[in-house]
Amino acid sequence: MRRFFTTVILSIAILCLYLPAKAQENKNAIYVDAQGRVHWQKDHSEVYLFGVNYTVPFAYGYRSIKALHLEVEKAIDEDVYHLARMGVDAFRVHIWDTEITDTLGNLLQNEHLKLFDYLIYRLKQRNIKIIITPIAFWGNGYPQRDEKTAGFSSKYNKGQATTNENAIKAQENYMKQLLQHVNPYTKFNYRDEPDIIAAELNNEPSHSGPKKNVTDYINRLAAAARSTGWSKPLFYNISQSPSYADAVAKSTVNGFSFQWYPTGLVAGHEQKGNFLPNVDQYKIPFDTIPEFHNKARMVYEFDAADVLQSCMYPAVARSFKQAGFQWVTQFAYDPLATAYGNTEYQTHFLNLAYTPAKAISFLIANRVFHLLPRNKEYGAYPADSVFDAYHVSYNQAMSEMNTAKEFYYSGNTTTAPLNQAKLEHVAGVGSSSIVGYKGYGAYFIDKLENGIWRLEVMPDAITVRDPFERPSPSREAVHIQWQQQPMQVHLPDIGADFEIKAINQDNNYQATAADASFIIKPGTYLLVKKGKGTAQWTNEKILNNIRLNEFVAPQALSKAPYVNHIPITEVSAGKAFTVNAKIINISPDAKVTLLVNRAFGAPVSLVMEKNTPYDYSAVVSAAQVITGLLTYRVIIKDGDRSFVFPGGYEGDPYSWDNIHNDTWQTFVATPNGKLSLFNATTDRGRTNTYFPGFTRNGGAQFTSGEETGQLTFRVSSPEIKQGQVMGFQLYVGDKLKYRLPEVSAYSKVVIRARMQSAQPGKLKIALINTEASAYSVSVDLTSQFTNIEMPLTAFKPDSSMLLPRPYPGFLPLWFKAASFNGLNISKLDKLEITTGNNLSPDQYNKPFGIEVESVTLEP
Repeated sequence: MRRFFTTVILSIAILCLYLPAKAQENKNAIYVDAQGRVHWQKDHSEVYLFGVNYTVPFAYGYRSIKALHLEVEKAIDEDVYHLARMGVDAFRVHIWDTEITDTLGNLLQNEHLKLFDYLIYRLKQRNIKIIITPIAFWGNGYPQRDEKTAGFSSKYNKGQATTNENAIKAQENYMKQLLQHVNPYTKFNYRDEPDIIAAELNNEPSHSGPKKNVTDYINRLAAAARSTGWSKPLFYNISQSPSYADAVAKSTVNGFSFQWYPTGLVAGHEQKGNFLPNVDQYKIPFDTIPEFHNKARMVYEFDAADVLQSCMYPAVARSFKQAGFQWVTQFAYDPLATAYGNTEYQTHFLNLAYTPAKAISFLIANRVFHLLPRNKEYGAYPADSVFDAYHVSYNQAMSEMNTAKEFYYSGNTTTAPLNQAKLEHVAGVGSSSIVGYKGYGAYFIDKLENGIWRLEVMPDAITVRDPFERPSPSREAVHIQWQQQPMQVHLPDIGADFEIKAINQDNNYQATAADASFIIKPGTYLLVKKGKGTAQWTNEKILNNIRLNEFVAPQALSKAPYVNHIPITEVSAGKAFTVNAKIINISPDAKVTLLVNRAFGAPVSLVMEKNTPYDYSAVVSAAQVITGLLTYRVIIKDGDRSFVFPGGYEGDPYSWDNIHNDTWQTFVATPNGKLSLFNATTDRGRTNTYFPGFTRNGGAQFTSGEETGQLTFRVSSPEIKQGQVMGFQLYVGDKLKYRLPEVSAYSKVVIRARMQSAQPGKLKIALINTEASAYSVSVDLTSQFTNIEMPLTAFKPDSSMLLPRPYPGFLPLWFKAASFNGLNISKLDKLEITTGNNLSPDQYNKPFGIEVESVTLEP
C-alpha cells in the first residue's frame, strides 16, 4: 500500500510539473527544437518570416510625423497597409528604452508606449509576427541631436550598460515591467501576446572585460524575462562583438541574432555598379564554438544601403536561406509621410510608393525566403543569378519571380509567365506579356474568382535627386505624380473587353477595355469579365490580410517645375548622342527646348520630345558634336512663364538683363583619344576606399600632387602588416557608355603612380566587368611619378574586393566569379587599385604607401 501511494504521489507530482509546461508550450506560437530549428506550434512546420524594422512610435520617426502636423496613428495605419501589400510578415524594432523608462528602469506610460501598443495592434490585424528588442542603449536624436530623456540609457552609455551594476539592475527591472505591460488595444500583455513570438534581449551590445561577466550579464537579462513567466525564445546578438562570440554562445538564450550591411553604410551618395557579388553568400564563422550549434538564428537588421537597384533583395534572401536563418527583417522601412525626402535614415530607402521597384523586389525576396529549400547551393555569382523560380539581373536592373500562380517583376521583362491560365497574382513595375504600362508606380493584380480580378495602381514615383545625399525635410528626393496612363492587361478569363470598376473611396472611375487596353489612374479597381456580376465582392471583404477596397497613396508634394538630368561625362566626336531629362510639374502643352552651345558658332536650339509624361529627350546630331566642350541648358516655356535649368530660374533667358548662365557640360573627346577611368581630382567623391584600421599616421586620402590643381589618391600605413590590403574601387560604367564606338581601338591601360615611401613596391590594377569577373595585372612602382603602360592582353583572371566593405567584418572581403569569358572593355563596370598583398617579407612592419594620380585607356 505504501508503495502504491508513493507511486500515485510521484505520478501526480510528475503530472503537475508536466501540465503547466505543456500548457505554456501550447500557448506559444513557436518553439525551438533540439537542433535549433524554429517550428510553428500548430503544425510543427519550420518558421520562415521576412519583413522590416519600422520606427514611427519613437525618436525621429515620431518627431518627423508630428512636425508635419499629422496624426501618428493614421500614419501607422497607412504604412502597415503597405507592408501587408508588400507581403511583409515579420516586424522587429529596437525599442527606444530611453523614451519609455526612468533611470531605474521603471516603465513610463506615455505616448511612445501607447503608439507602440497601437502599432502592435495594427500589425496583429495583418497577421504580421513580431520580435521585440526591449533595449536600444542609445539616445533618440539621430539624425538630429539627442533630446533630454528620463531613461536609464540617458544615464549609462553603451559600454556601461553591460558592466555597471546599477545599469544592469535598471535593465532587469525594465525587462520585467515591459513584458508584463498590458496592451490596451489587444488586451494581452507582451508576455502572452500570441503575435509577439520571441524577443531579442538588446540591440547591438558593446562588450568589454572578462568573458564570464558577459555570459553572466546575458543570463541575468534572460532570467529577468523568464521570471515574468515568459517562455518564448530569447535571442542575443552574436555578430556585433565577434571576439565575445563564445561568451554569448555559453549563455542560456535560445538563439543568436545577426546583421548584414553588404554595401557598407552612409556613402553620402547612390552607390552604382554591380553589387550582387556583395550578397552572394553569408558565411558564419562560429562553427568551431560547440555551444553555437543547435541554436536558432535570426537576422535583426540588413540592407543593401545606398543602392537603388531592384535586383538585390531576392539575392539577399537566398543567401540568408542558405545560411540557415529563419527570421529576417530589413532596416528600416521609410514612413510614407516622410519618404519623399528619405530623412529618417539617409543610407536606407524602402517604401512602396517612393521606391516601387525595390518594393516589388522585396515582395519577391519574401517569397524567396519562404519557398526556397533550406541550405541548397546555387553556385557562385553569376551562376546563381537564376535560382529556382527566381532571376536577378544587374544588367537588366530587375528581379523577377515566375511560378504557376505568381508572376512578379521589378522592371520591364520579356519573360513569359510559367502558366498564364493558372495565374492568381501579378505584381510589377513597367511592362510584361501580361501588363503593358509605362507608368513609374507599382501595380498589383490579384484573382478573386474566374472572371474577376482586383487591380491596384500606385501613382508615379519620379526620382529627381539622389536620395542618399544629405537629407532635409525641405528636399524632395522622389516626386509623386497622379497621372492617367494607358494600360493593357491580358488575362484569359476576363477577355479583351472587360469592365474596369473603381472601388476605393472617392474614386468613381469606370471604363470598358478595348482590345485589353484602357486608361487608368491611381486607385483600386475590379477587372470584370463583360456581363459577370460582382455583388458577392463587397468592399469590406478581406483577401490576404487586405480589405478589398483599400488604397493608400501620397499626394504630390512640390509644385514648381524641376528638371532632373545627369550630364554625360564624355562623348565621342562626330557621333550623335541623346540628352535625356525627367521633368515634373509642367503642363502637358509646355514646350521644352535644349539650347546647346558649341566650342564655336551660334547656339543650337533643339526641341525636346515628350516620350512619357515625364521623360523628354533630344538628339544632338553628329555634325554638332565637335571636339571640345559642349555646354547646354533646358528651357521650359509653360504658358506665359519660362524656366531655365540647371538652376530653376524663372524668367526670359534671352532677356538683356538675364544674369543666370548656369549650364551642364559634356566633354567631346578627340577621335580615339584617351579615356579617363580615374582622375584623383574629379573622382575623389566617387571612390570606395579600403583601409583597415585607420590611424593618424596612415589611411586613405586625397592630397596635392606635383601640379597645381591636380590631386593624388594616397593610401599609406606606418607599419604595413602581412596580409594588409589597401586601395579603392570606382564605378566607371558611365564613363564608357558614350565612348563605346572607340572601344575596339583601345589596347592598353596607363597608370600614373608612385611609391610614397623610399622602398620599391607593387600595385595591382583590376578591371571588373558587369558580371563581376575581374582581370588584373601587377606593376612595380618607384618613388617618382611615372606613366606605366600595361597592354590589355596582360590582364589575367583574378579575384576582386567587395567594396564598400561588407559588415560584419568577419564576412568575405574577396570575391572570384564563377566564370571568366575574356576581358571585354565594352562591359567594364569597375576599376580597382590595391596594394600591400604582394610584398616581399622584408617590407613588412615598415612604412609603406602609394600615390595614384590617374588611370586611362589608350589606343
